[in-house]
Amino acid sequence: MEHPKLKSVAVFSRPFTVPGFDEMLPAGTYDIETELSAPPDDRNPDAWKASVLINLHPRTSHPGLSRTLTVSLVDLDAARAKDELTGKELTELFLEEMLADPMVRLVMQADGVSEMQLRQLYSGRRSSEAAPDATTPVREVRTPQDKCSIQAAENEGMPPRPN
Repeated sequence: MEHPKLKSVAVFSRPFTVPGFDEMLPAGTYDIETELSAPPDDRNPDAWKASVLINLHPRTSHPGLSRTLTVSLVDLDAARAKDELTGKELTELFLEEMLADPMVRLVMQADGVSEMQLRQLYSGRRSSEAAPDATTPVREVRTPQDKCSIQAAENEGMPPRPN
């Protein structure tokens, strides 16, 4: 008995690549088969990782030759995410999702970090490489009373230090 596989379709709107395969794959629709659990005859099911079998388009030089490519589920998801972002890197996707989170915005506000600073950090540019007209916001000055309150909050629930 063959192990069941989930069959679906992946659509790419532009050419893409996957790690470990040197060929640029053309945009289009790809039939994929996903095996989410280890096959019954697998000797080490705990070490098994989900894989995807992609049915590749035939080459123009060999129109009758069918080809398949096995990639990890993570690599396929990364390629699809990059395609959906019109070619943006995954770090940009992460940054956009992070900045859309209201809790992250509150932490940024509490720490005095601006959106521009995070974008510079994730772009790989150093502050010296930033545009000269970009201004870095100044952190607010905290009084000793503020510092004491913050330290008390941070240490709340901690056992007292022995003398």
